[in-house]
Amino acid sequence: MKRASLAAVFVFSLVGIAHLLRIVFKTEVVVGGATIPLWVSVLGLVVPAALAVALWREARSGSS
Repeated sequence: MKRASLAAVFVFSLVGIAHLLRIVFKTEVVVGGATIPLWVSVLGLVVPAALAVALWREARSGSS
């Protein structure tokens, strides 16, 4: 696996984990006075996690 692919998987995973922790601990996020709803973190978990898995699988299958 190339370093750039591994770095992208790592970053996507960290973003997904951060959103998962927000969901688990029900942390309130306020941006510019507006409260960001928790459902946004569901998308913030699913999308980066799916990208990380897809990139990981693509990189692993391409290296063999």
